[in-house]
Amino acid sequence: MDYSRSTFSIDRAKRLFWGAFALILILKLFVASRLPPFVDEVFYWQEGQHPALAYSDLPGLTAWLNRLGVELGGNLAISMRLPFLLVAAAVPFLVMRITRREIGIREAWIAGTFALLLPLAGTLGIMALPDVLLAIATLLCVDAGSRLLRNVDELAALELAAGLIIGGLSHYRFAAVIVFGFLALLLIPEGRRALRDMRVLVAVAMGAAAWIPLIWWNVDHADAGLRFQLVDRHPWSFHADGISFLGIQGAFVTPLLFIAFLATAWRHRNDADPQKRYFALLGGLVIVGFFVLGFFADTERVSFHWPLPGYLALLPLLPGMLDAIKPFWRRAIWITSSIGVLVMLGYYVAVSVPRIREQAAATKMYANNFAGWDSLADHVRTELAHMPKGSRILADNFKIGSELGFALSDPNIQVLDHELNRRHGRAPQLAIWRVLQVRPQLSAQQPYLLVVGASDVQLKHLPQRLHQLCDILGPLPAPIVHNVDHGAQRFLLFRLNGPAGTGPCVTPAMAWLDAPLSRQVVSAGETVPLKGWAFKDGVGLRSVQVLWNGKPMDARVTYGSANPSPKAQWPISNDPNHPNVGFEGQFRVPPAARKGTAWLGLRLIGTDGSVEDWSELPLQVR
Repeated sequence: MDYSRSTFSIDRAKRLFWGAFALILILKLFVASRLPPFVDEVFYWQEGQHPALAYSDLPGLTAWLNRLGVELGGNLAISMRLPFLLVAAAVPFLVMRITRREIGIREAWIAGTFALLLPLAGTLGIMALPDVLLAIATLLCVDAGSRLLRNVDELAALELAAGLIIGGLSHYRFAAVIVFGFLALLLIPEGRRALRDMRVLVAVAMGAAAWIPLIWWNVDHADAGLRFQLVDRHPWSFHADGISFLGIQGAFVTPLLFIAFLATAWRHRNDADPQKRYFALLGGLVIVGFFVLGFFADTERVSFHWPLPGYLALLPLLPGMLDAIKPFWRRAIWITSSIGVLVMLGYYVAVSVPRIREQAAATKMYANNFAGWDSLADHVRTELAHMPKGSRILADNFKIGSELGFALSDPNIQVLDHELNRRHGRAPQLAIWRVLQVRPQLSAQQPYLLVVGASDVQLKHLPQRLHQLCDILGPLPAPIVHNVDHGAQRFLLFRLNGPAGTGPCVTPAMAWLDAPLSRQVVSAGETVPLKGWAFKDGVGLRSVQVLWNGKPMDARVTYGSANPSPKAQWPISNDPNHPNVGFEGQFRVPPAARKGTAWLGLRLIGTDGSVEDWSELPLQVR
């Protein structure tokens, strides 16, 4: 039954599209101009500064487009994002083009609007990532495929070639679109006929040629990229965590729209119309394919945005599905989708506002990959100004190297060997650029400012990483601590002005609060018990001070009580005070403390005179 054609006119659908397009484009431009650079974005920027046909983590097109943006607009976040925003703006129009030809004018406006309201598609371009190019490549292939089902001609074959080339130059992940796209064509008689045409075979050959740079890179580097994408990232053993795909997709697509997409694919899986069947098969196979993959791959690596090509393929069929359901559910889908894209845009706005981001510290919502890079860059500039001329930066991992490189316009910052480099597939590329330092040669003639991301490593692994740094660089000098958002993002800066020293490993201090607890409710003037442990390898601690909102407070704290648990957990620790590394005491909440969140911190004083502020703990003052 058709519930909507009499009430949802072409004019109304047209006005709705243009209103949504203008609003979302303005919001995306606003967010893209304020959002701090994401880690992957700046690594693609770094790749763009080292022009090549392919890289360790992806083909070259994303880096080239990134380079184009900064060449035209300067080394700014909005500049590297602007080309991606412009490409993303074409997505709804490609959806409308396909839908108008195969379904109808009214349906085209509705499908185009949902290309904006689908949160995964509506936010494309805010960051300079390959998903924008994958979306365009997918839609070009979908458009060409639907045309080829009707009649094979040179323009359709050329469009197919263009889509395959863009996709092949964008990401390894486009292989899923190729596999499922050709499988969908093989399942349709008209598709099998088209695939036998020489013009289509030439287009396929042109698309295959786009993969040559990536293949050549892997041949030249012992298949490092392929091994990372297909082997190193995934356990390839069955696990039940894959079921979480349904909840994750329901959240990021919005629940009702996700169900509508699944229902659309099922409804048209055997459609007599070859174009509709093609859309349903391609879209459904991509979504189901990634769902199945989640049961065998690392669920952290099967990201929420991977199935986007499947939803894009289903968009032309969505208006018909909406026509077939009751007005209540149709309105609910419109409303929840609109809320979904606004919520996702709102999230990026919140991440771009330092005060809001700060309030999320010590929660799972904290966006650490966006946080603190500008202030770290300022801190690094200040430290370099106090070091000998010619001092260089030595970054703990690729994230710090790329972020500081972007902020300081230096794509050649030296980077230490780190598990993060390997986990993200960036180690081979750093080695190719000759910025990877396995064991740097320290000397008075070449001073370094070492920048370590203490929060880039889980607390349980931090002592091991710090001792690795000792093995490479010798006992570490007293760090300059830079805490961002109350220590949710924590950096340690070390001035390395001479050759590596000898002797016991000296590392930054570590601490833990057993009491009070995070988010514990306290009252102004209340006396609160304090208990925990703290240690500093190599030299030990002299005392522990208490901070309230970053300022020292009068508190009675006794350091040196027996606490064997740190040594038991980290046998590598060589603090001479073990096992007497516990502290206990009490502090009084300031009588004038304001209601709301307050931050309790620890200042750790080493026997070597070092002063280090530990990450702060949120308390709720009532």
